Amino acid sequence: MKTAAFDFHLPERLIAQTPIARRDASRLLVLPRREGAPVHASFRDLVQHLRAGDLLVLNDAKVIPARLRGAKEGSGGRVELLLCDPLAPRDGRAVWRCMAGASKPLRAGGRIRLGEGDSVLGAEVVAVGEGGFVDVAFDEAPDRILDRVERIGELPLPPYMRREADETDRERYQTIYARVPGAVAAPTAGLHFTDEVFASLRERGVETARVTLHVGPGTFLPVRADDVADHRMHAERYEVPAETAAAVERTRASGRRVIAVGTTALRTLESAADESGALRIGAGVSELFVKPGFTFRAVDGLLTNFHLPRSTLVMLVAALAGRERLLAAYAEAVEREYRFYSYGDAMLVI
Repeated sequence: MKTAAFDFHLPERLIAQTPIARRDASRLLVLPRREGAPVHASFRDLVQHLRAGDLLVLNDAKVIPARLRGAKEGSGGRVELLLCDPLAPRDGRAVWRCMAGASKPLRAGGRIRLGEGDSVLGAEVVAVGEGGFVDVAFDEAPDRILDRVERIGELPLPPYMRREADETDRERYQTIYARVPGAVAAPTAGLHFTDEVFASLRERGVETARVTLHVGPGTFLPVRADDVADHRMHAERYEVPAETAAAVERTRASGRRVIAVGTTALRTLESAADESGALRIGAGVSELFVKPGFTFRAVDGLLTNFHLPRSTLVMLVAALAGRERLLAAYAEAVEREYRFYSYGDAMLVI
């Protein structure tokens, strides 16, 4: 299947640059998986499209201020790092794989100073890889590095938000149930939830469970291959708690629906599922590429945002809803001027 088969027209004005005033005031397009016209609603109406006993699985990853700016020691050349994955410590120092940008290419052994004033954090480039990735050892212990990053880092807004992050983003580019720090990007389907929405779901008898998948920068990368089969996903760390595996098993055994809140929750569940749909408990790494033809073993539905043309995220949703059906719904969303991407509106495929 060609990547071009997942292209569609998207006016730039529909790419949401800022959040709306209230999280649950976003719009909701409900798309039946197999037949029936899309239904247009408000996210506050989510409960009306779910059944008692449905299980929503949330990704509780918390976005860290992973963009670090600084300079090379000696030359003073500009350096910018985006923290991606923690690696094994070195000599008591925290080591992370980072995406790097610099005035001149970084070299192994080079020293960097990150931040300003009393909060400056020193670091050493210990390895240089392909595609702009470097391994960096920080002058801080692994159990304290995230505290330092909180003080000197910036929230890494997606590249299609053509502005710098501000204090509003510190709250709004984070779900209200974010708990486990380590993600570079928010699981954006969850940004719409409020305490009031959760209260309505509990009253209806809709259950919730949690997984953790730390969203990496690969979520923003375009599919450059002409053929979908030639694209490779970036690895992302996940965790499935025992209670979530048990909740999914109970739900499926009783014939009820498991609905992933976000593509990240879906990939976690399907990565952890065996052929019977049972989930492996504990930590893992996902490189799963969900595209049309994929056999779903754990998930029956998906709550998600509206995604980039030709992206792996559009391909994932098309695997659940069907490519032609999804693209027709997207065309209708564009016509009705839904807001797209991280701060945009929501879609329920069920």
